[in-house]
Amino acid sequence: MSLITSTIGQGLLWGILALGLFLTFRILNFPDMTVEGTFPFGAAICVSALVHGTNPLLATLLSFLGGMLTGLVTGLLYTKGKIPVLLAGILTMTGVYSVNLRILGKANVGLLNKATLLNGHFLQKMPPNFPTIVIGLLFAVLIIFLLAIFLNTDLGQSFIATGDNENMARSLGINTDNMKILGLMLSNGLIGLAGGLLAQNGGYADVNMGIGTMVIGLAAIIIGEVVYGDLSLTARLIAVVIGSIIYRLILLLVLQLGFSTNDFKLISAIILAICMMLPLFEKKFHTRKLLKKGVTKP
Repeated sequence: MSLITSTIGQGLLWGILALGLFLTFRILNFPDMTVEGTFPFGAAICVSALVHGTNPLLATLLSFLGGMLTGLVTGLLYTKGKIPVLLAGILTMTGVYSVNLRILGKANVGLLNKATLLNGHFLQKMPPNFPTIVIGLLFAVLIIFLLAIFLNTDLGQSFIATGDNENMARSLGINTDNMKILGLMLSNGLIGLAGGLLAQNGGYADVNMGIGTMVIGLAAIIIGEVVYGDLSLTARLIAVVIGSIIYRLILLLVLQLGFSTNDFKLISAIILAICMMLPLFEKKFHTRKLLKKGVTKP
């Protein structure tokens, strides 16, 4: 039971990263490699602030602002510098690595005996791993709520239109460059926030902890879409977080089957590849329709 509750809590926190990636990968329709630099950047900022006695809530907010900064850099390189978005993200990711070393002072910094959001007095009274679930659920619900409101505003609709059809959006008077910068800032802000929260949950920040985070986020997005199919935009945000939990449960199952944790990156890549091929199988074999018939059959 302890392993399951821990996995659900981890899934909720990683779901925040997946929500950030969803904004660029699904709405703006382009890959953002900044993710793998932003995640440890948010963790480094948060942990460094906590080590110096900053209030945990403020330290967490700083990780969000730090993530927005990396998104801004990538956005400016992409829109103003006319560098392809993939290369712009890689450039930012590479540069942030050195910044993380400057912030932390070394490759790895722990949070032993430091106050965090997850070891507050009230949360300490809960059973093991429940503080992670509570904090993860609070942040996930708040972020989904705020994103749902934002995406239904005029600004949010302009943001969506930019991803749907950039030429049409531009013809309607929308500044698509600004929308891309905004999207990259919001996306990376959430990814930095996830880095700060997961660093507090794990008790440390490491400059290499961003490796493979893009695969984890994509797996959560695709699993959520495969499991739930066609959904409204707000429902898709919820499905992304649920997909993140399912993904962590799959990894737990793999671990229970006797695989080494050293194989997790390989297993993550295989799971993502399978999930990305599932829509093709569904289209070819109509598995979703067959499942529905099986459920409704008397």
